[in-house]
Amino acid sequence: MTALIEAKNISKTFSRGGVFARRRIEAVKGINFSLEEDKPEIFAVIGESGSGKSTLARMILGIHKPSGGQLIFQGQDVDKIPRAGRAAFMARVQPIFQNPFEAFNPLKKLDFYLTMTATRFGGATSRAEADAASDQALRQVGLSLDEIKGRFPHELSGGQLQRVAIARALVSKPRLILADEPVSMVDASLRMSIVNLFGDLRDRLGLSIIYITHDLATAYYISDRLIIMRHGEVVEQGPAREVLSNPQHPYSQQLRAAVLSPSATLETITPTH
Repeated sequence: MTALIEAKNISKTFSRGGVFARRRIEAVKGINFSLEEDKPEIFAVIGESGSGKSTLARMILGIHKPSGGQLIFQGQDVDKIPRAGRAAFMARVQPIFQNPFEAFNPLKKLDFYLTMTATRFGGATSRAEADAASDQALRQVGLSLDEIKGRFPHELSGGQLQRVAIARALVSKPRLILADEPVSMVDASLRMSIVNLFGDLRDRLGLSIIYITHDLATAYYISDRLIIMRHGEVVEQGPAREVLSNPQHPYSQQLRAAVLSPSATLETITPTH
């Protein structure tokens, strides 16, 4: 089958220190995975801080250039997309970041961001078209343009603001969303509504989502497949529930044990629909 996105032995090395004491840090080491074009899924990348998962995310978005290997999106090497093609790529691959309060300028109204995205990446050529695209995207996340128009970020809750961030990503009708720790800054009581929303977008819109997280419970609950990263390497991969129900690698077992009490199982701490 045709790959939507494919990582081929992707790696990233950074240099740290001064001229006479430079050292090389391998943030990502030879990672391989692929998501199929015609099989929408939620693909989790799990790891603790320093595992390399955020560096991997930045390479997928084209922010970091790989030191080795290739990232292929719809047959095109992400690193070789010309400047003239960046807008088209960004329309098809949209990010959602960890902290919704940092994703928006507190001095700008929220509808400004939706209008800008609709115009720059969504093909809108008039304010009416931009408003229609914004409202459609907002309704897909349970909001509407009437509810957020003219409002500033501080006027919404964290959960509402993250929904606006998701709507902003949907305006350009992307094929892939990269969600980097999207619920870690949202109140615990609202996290599952956001996680459920990702599942709904996968099923209803046929979107694939790369879900980057350190949270095994939400990954177990919503993901179709996953990779577990440690020190830049993939230590385990496969169907999400199969891997997390019976992890084989000692690091995966350690992660699972860290979220469980002696009498609990992952299933019992996982929220239900």
